[in-house]
Amino acid sequence: MTGHYAQIAFTDTVRAHQNTHGSLRSYQRMAAVPEVADEIGQQEAWFIAERDSFYLATVGESGWPYIQHRGGPRGFLHVIDSRTLGFADFSGNKQYISRGNLDHDDRVALFLMDYAAKARLKILGRARAVEASEDPELIAALAVPEYRARLERAILIEVEAFDWNCGQHIPELYPRAEVLDAMQSLRDRIAELERENSRIRSREA
Repeated sequence: MTGHYAQIAFTDTVRAHQNTHGSLRSYQRMAAVPEVADEIGQQEAWFIAERDSFYLATVGESGWPYIQHRGGPRGFLHVIDSRTLGFADFSGNKQYISRGNLDHDDRVALFLMDYAAKARLKILGRARAVEASEDPELIAALAVPEYRARLERAILIEVEAFDWNCGQHIPELYPRAEVLDAMQSLRDRIAELERENSRIRSREA
């Protein structure tokens, strides 16, 4: 966890619970750093580029949080620079809850998962929407030509802080394509061994 993430997340009530359960002292040292926004490093950039989906949390005018899944081809969430992320916002069910929430409050949280590696990256930031007609060059830069979906806008996120989370309770899951490839490799190997076994038996007969 970065110090700036701790500064944002550890409110007075959070620290009160940490004090009750004995973790306050260690977390206080972590938060005692200059209050400067985090920068995306090489490890974070690689992890982000490998993702084909993430969860996006926004806050509505009612005060309720809203979490939505965002998906696309691997790498559709771009690291534009060390403090800026961007992605193409594809057309969906036209509820526009996340989009409307951003007009009310630009604060967002991203949750990026790698279930196979039991790793997760949490990102806090401030987001703004850029409609397709406003900045065609940005839209073109974030577009995914081979992906069959209509791009309505771009979302730019100014990163405030991030945290690599403990993998203790993450289920170890694998993408369907990887499982199918592994199964096919096993089938091919079994077929090869069966052919070899058949040849050996025919020579011994």
